[in-house]
Amino acid sequence: MGVNPTPPGRSPHDAARTAGEVIELLEVLWERGREAVAPAPVSPSQLRVLYCIDRDEGINLRALGEALGSAPSSVSRLCDRLEAIGLVERVPSPTSRRELELHLTARGRAYLRSLREQREQALLAVLSAMPQRERDALLKGLRGFVEAADPGSSSFPLAADDPAIRPA
Repeated sequence: MGVNPTPPGRSPHDAARTAGEVIELLEVLWERGREAVAPAPVSPSQLRVLYCIDRDEGINLRALGEALGSAPSSVSRLCDRLEAIGLVERVPSPTSRRELELHLTARGRAYLRSLREQREQALLAVLSAMPQRERDALLKGLRGFVEAADPGSSSFPLAADDPAIRPA
């Protein structure tokens, strides 16, 4: 009887359950963004390829396969499809005649830019409806999440006074 139970909403299980709900909502927002960008959006696997190439322009198929955790044949087929719809191009490597580099085309860059803008607008609509104190707490929690998931990561550089989280 002398043991104090964990307050509601404070256990890792409660946080995981709530995070799962948030992820489901984000998936809906993300899908709306994809539908708004193109009548035939790319698949989630193809989108991951686009993100990898955008992050590491000139990546080769082997390195892309490692980044995706996919077999070379699967990665090659994904790139074939993206090349066929004009989002990716393969260019001979200047350092090795045996390798091809992957680059986004102007259309691929425009697709990602538009997708990100649509998604940002959806997120801003939700964040703008939140009180500032709750946005600040969300940002702090997300930074803690990123640090726990990827120690040493600087992939979440938003400052607390970033205009992206403070409505004008």
